Amino acid sequence: MAGTFSQIYIQIVFAIKNRDSLINPTWETELYKYITGIVQNKGQKMLAINGTANHIHFLIGMKPTCCLSDLIREIKKSSNAFVKEKKFTKFNFQWQEGFGAFFIQSLGIG
Repeated sequence: MAGTFSQIYIQIVFAIKNRDSLINPTWETELYKYITGIVQNKGQKMLAINGTANHIHFLIGMKPTCCLSDLIREIKKSSNAFVKEKKFTKFNFQWQEGFGAFFIQSLGIG
């Protein structure tokens, strides 16, 4: 979209199914890097990512051509497979259905 300017900042939050506390500090950084890679490979900008043992939240700069639900679907699907492939936990790691997404004004960023 030549000639298009946008400043779309979205905070996204989603949890592990049943809010189980499965994200361990010993491997959470690897998970965050993996998710950051997905966001960047989809042409979006990861501005921040963090979380707790049972959920993650991240802030992205989003282009207007991106479909948010498609992006989240890919993040969940790929990161779920990544956690299982790496055998980070012996428990059944699965993301919850759905997500929260909140528009952030650019004045509130950094």
